[in-house]
Amino acid sequence: MKKKITIAIVGCGVIAPTHIKSFQLHKDTEVKWACDLMVDKARRLAQIHAIECTTQDYRELLDDSDVDCVAICTDHSSHSPIAVDALDAGKHVLCEKALGATREGMDAMCAAHQRNPELVFSGVFQHRFDHSIRTLRRAVSDGALGTLLNAGVQLRCLRTDEYYHGDAWRGTWQEEGGSVLINQSIHFIDALLWIVGGASQVCGAYANITHAGAIETEDCAAAALRLNCGALGTLEATSSSHLGWEPTLSLHGVRGSIEFRNGELIKSRFENPDDAEMLIQELECGEQAQGVACGKDYYGTGHPAQIADFLDAVRGGREPFISGEDARHAVDVVLGIYDSHEKNRWVPVRKPTADAVSCC
Repeated sequence: MKKKITIAIVGCGVIAPTHIKSFQLHKDTEVKWACDLMVDKARRLAQIHAIECTTQDYRELLDDSDVDCVAICTDHSSHSPIAVDALDAGKHVLCEKALGATREGMDAMCAAHQRNPELVFSGVFQHRFDHSIRTLRRAVSDGALGTLLNAGVQLRCLRTDEYYHGDAWRGTWQEEGGSVLINQSIHFIDALLWIVGGASQVCGAYANITHAGAIETEDCAAAALRLNCGALGTLEATSSSHLGWEPTLSLHGVRGSIEFRNGELIKSRFENPDDAEMLIQELECGEQAQGVACGKDYYGTGHPAQIADFLDAVRGGREPFISGEDARHAVDVVLGIYDSHEKNRWVPVRKPTADAVSCC
């Protein structure tokens, strides 16, 4: 490997600066390219972050032999073709959520990686690097809650008509692939699924209650989940709430219950009070992750940690902590909810590739 790892950013919207600053924390990296269909956006971003090259056609940067890695920060439907072309061009790929807008697109991405197994292919779910999320996963895996009975995720947030009108791809089935489920909720859906070991079936419904005329997709959804560990799960999401941003994760077992809201522990009840105290101490003893001074607060602090892991995987020729194949499971669950709504029945979900956890 040459001395510096050279990065190209494809998509210069709201998440791109978080990627750029996270990469620039590492002295052995150089962000060389900024690419966007609206080339003026790429030029503005390049000027702010001292990026050498800009283009509106990602194929141009794929022809640059200096480029080692491509970070995809575009709309959902374009993730697949860009990732496939990048992998087949010999570039490592880090792709933002959601991994893809369709199963066919994600299949194509995974097939491209199988053709090029020496490359690193990772999907962004930065909350898996949060100390609290990792602590919850260990609590479930170690049996601290006893046999898991129920697990739930809830996101209440607000997205206005103006937000959806701001980009043509938002609120469309063709380009966004959905709305509140596949976009705002997907990180928390992934966190829950990772904590409990994934889901095997879903049954759900969605509606457009307050955004008629602005979007063709959902602003409200609810679903039941059959989890791989045997427990039952629930999912609730809306982008029409008076609450600007409120995610909640809850876990309930035969020996203990935990509930997190906005990243804060709001309930910890166990048969043995010492177990609750140990959980609180473990959460409090966790190191505060280093974030970057850009982006929205609810992105959290996980991007620098995930990008550090991605770069280390590139340097070491190993699998990243979150592979692209692993990152598709939350999307498969969301697409299953859409299918369930249309078919009015339970539908199966593709098995996750990550190691399952024990829920008892």
